[in-house]
Amino acid sequence: MNLMKVEPSRRDALAFAGLAGLAALLAPRMAFADVAAVDAEIKKLYGDKKPESGKIKLDVPEIAENGLVVPVNVEVESPMTEADYVKAVHVFADGNPLPGIVSYKFTPACGKAAASTRMRLAQTQNIICIAEMSDGKLYSTKASVKVTIGGCGG
Repeated sequence: MNLMKVEPSRRDALAFAGLAGLAALLAPRMAFADVAAVDAEIKKLYGDKKPESGKIKLDVPEIAENGLVVPVNVEVESPMTEADYVKAVHVFADGNPLPGIVSYKFTPACGKAAASTRMRLAQTQNIICIAEMSDGKLYSTKASVKVTIGGCGG
């Protein structure tokens, strides 16, 4: 059996490099949300209603060593009674491909308005949290997370 080793020619190598470069240019770039995208999402939910500060404890790390698994803990101060409770909590990120991260719905039966999750962060960005109360009031807080290794292809 005669096995020949075939070496690619310089011409083949250059053609392959050119095609790879062209593919990289033509491939869609990952777009990231920004502050305006987060504001637009909040406006979709609540119109021009302005949130107040306070009531929300947002616990995220200041520095995330790995953007693939960033812990997020949210707790909203509320008696959680039929007359006064947290209806919903929404978490947004202003540097991910999509601004909405997670939304939680609560009822007085929950007893406490608290939730935890892990999320991916593509880059250093702000995490914004909006809490909607049963009386229609909105509360907001935000925290910045510095990501050293991106979790969404970054």
